[in-house]
Amino acid sequence: MSKNLTESSLDRKNILNNNFAVQEVYEHVGFYGIKFDGRYRFTKQQVAHYYEVDARTIDRLLENHKEEFEQSGYELYNGSTLRRFKDQVFDFVRVAKESGDVHDIHVVNILQLTDNELDSLSKTPQLGIFTYKAFLNIGMLLTGSENAQRLRTAILDIVIDVLNKKLGGKTKFINQREEEFLPSLVREYNYRQEFTNALDYYITDNRFKYSQLTDKIYKCIFKENAKEYRQILNLNAKESVRSTMYSEVLDLIAGYENGYANYLKNKSESLERKLSLSEAHLLFAEFEKTMEAFVNPLREKARSLMASRDLAFRDALHEKLKEYVNEVSSEDFEKFLGERSMDLEKRLEDNKDVFKRLKDR
Repeated sequence: MSKNLTESSLDRKNILNNNFAVQEVYEHVGFYGIKFDGRYRFTKQQVAHYYEVDARTIDRLLENHKEEFEQSGYELYNGSTLRRFKDQVFDFVRVAKESGDVHDIHVVNILQLTDNELDSLSKTPQLGIFTYKAFLNIGMLLTGSENAQRLRTAILDIVIDVLNKKLGGKTKFINQREEEFLPSLVREYNYRQEFTNALDYYITDNRFKYSQLTDKIYKCIFKENAKEYRQILNLNAKESVRSTMYSEVLDLIAGYENGYANYLKNKSESLERKLSLSEAHLLFAEFEKTMEAFVNPLREKARSLMASRDLAFRDALHEKLKEYVNEVSSEDFEKFLGERSMDLEKRLEDNKDVFKRLKDR
């Protein structure tokens, strides 16, 4: 699915929240600022020099996208913070000029500022400062700069490369790298058994009951039946639907299965007979209405996570969940791509005793 960074704030945020990709861009693209309070910082003049545009063009972007730039790290320095930043910049420039050593790329970027710009810097009572993410944010929005266009192309290529390096191209099963996936899968397996047992015990024989009532649950949670879900994720016949689901979705499915199984049991026992499939469908509608107030907050969260993650990680759009698509948080990128994430086989080996206890509960 093509991404237009100049038009989509969602795509821009998903890239800026992906610290793994941002680090790769930093190493690939370069353009170094001065390190201040633990992060590289850039003045507006430096950013304008890089993109070869007038500083007023940067001002217009800042005015039109103020909140977005603040989120990506743009700040206005004044008072003691500004004094400390100025002192660091001018000490940096002085030492470099006195020593004649301007080979360091950090020094070169600072020295690209003209004498007039440095003089203006020394006198200004406040100063707009960009972090590296805010600098990238400018490049994603700036349409009149060849350097910005080249940067956008590089960013999109790097985002794909980072996913491929981390996942070996297996984005379909990125959900399995999360710590909570296996415990949720095992819990859901147990409740699935109780659900299918309830369908056996309390509904008359009908070969469609398992698929139809399972689809009822899926459509309640994420508005798609199993066939639609398979098509969106391009799953083959041998690939399990639930093996691709996030832990939050699996937990919610388990809740529906357990609750409906109990609902079936109570109804069947009160009537002292098994229910027909049509009666079971009517009972499910009653169950869903009864649980609406309790389930809705959890369902809203699950829909948003599923729609947003699948678009960002799998390039898969759930049309029926478009309204739930949001940015993917930096915490989610860490969860699925960071050090605590791992391949399913390794997680199984590291936790085999825990999962055995869950399965045998």
